[in-house]
Amino acid sequence: MGIEAFASEWLHCDRISSYLARMVSHNRTDSLLYANLLSSALNELLETAFAHHGPEGDFCCRVSRAGNADVIELDFPCDAKTLSFYNEAAKRLQQADLTETYHSALFSGGKPDPHLGLLEVAVDYKAQISIQQEKGNRLKLAAELALEGATA
Repeated sequence: MGIEAFASEWLHCDRISSYLARMVSHNRTDSLLYANLLSSALNELLETAFAHHGPEGDFCCRVSRAGNADVIELDFPCDAKTLSFYNEAAKRLQQADLTETYHSALFSGGKPDPHLGLLEVAVDYKAQISIQQEKGNRLKLAAELALEGATA
């Protein structure tokens, strides 16, 4: 989908995350719980991409499974401002005190922390988040998380 179409309506985040979560949860041990967890994590990532992306190009969302891990990949256009935002996010996500960073961002007064959604996914879902600049002014945001099974 074009990034312009995706970013034209905030509700796209909720609709895409809900739809994809329902589609991939049918064969899980607890499909309702799995769908709710996946939808919530995916929605946070989509909302971040909604708010921080390059001006034009295609937006792509992939959900896959690798062993016990669920992998969410977002691929979207990236300009200098977008790259700066995600580079700063990547630095914050590597901090040793990530839970404290997240709680501080969550409970601080004033304007919400722009990285709050990524921090939430990393802490609450124990996700490994990677951010990579791709060829052609693109960015790949990936989150690997275990929503069920022994590591959940």
